Amino acid sequence: MIRVLVADDQTMVRQGFTVLLNAEPGIEVVGQAVDGLDAVAKVAELSPDVVLMDIRMPGLSGIEATRRVSGAVKVLVLTTFDLDEYVYEALRAGASGFLLKDASAAELAHAVRVVAAGDALLAPGVTRRLITEFSRMAGPRQRMDRLSGLTERETEVLARIAQGLSNAEIAERLVLAEQTVKTHVSRILVKLGLRDRTQAAVFAYETGLVRPPNP
Repeated sequence: MIRVLVADDQTMVRQGFTVLLNAEPGIEVVGQAVDGLDAVAKVAELSPDVVLMDIRMPGLSGIEATRRVSGAVKVLVLTTFDLDEYVYEALRAGASGFLLKDASAAELAHAVRVVAAGDALLAPGVTRRLITEFSRMAGPRQRMDRLSGLTERETEVLARIAQGLSNAEIAERLVLAEQTVKTHVSRILVKLGLRDRTQAAVFAYETGLVRPPNP
């Protein structure tokens, strides 16, 4: 059973997501939080597997709340706009992906399951577009030296993570066993000090390893 905490300052949004998720097999909403501080407290109290985190809340923002809890729980940030500058900051703070508030019940359940499984909600769709858009606005790239610690194969795998490919797709492209790709991914995260595939993708764009597509 995937345990979910819904954090949003709007009562109707909290209740709506709670009803939708509780109707899904294998998913249970164990609590609701009304703002960022409440979300941090409820994570400590309830130990959920996934937090649906509204990005804009009074008091402690969803970004700061994500930063505080992302080491203990998977965070799926909620936003009204697919190119919200705050979403990019939330991804950098440790969120595993994001979801638009007008998502269907099927999209919501799929997102929760993907994030709970330890994957990132990257592609296809707007998450990759958001990362590439805001990577164009990033400041001077200061982390290229960290790439030097990766092997050539690990660098290839990192580039394909940033392109939104799954382990199976990377294995097919590079003619490797899927388990070998999983090993490479684990080593990449450890070497770069990153939490998950989402942060790896952001890192790859920010260092210039992968270039955003031309508009």
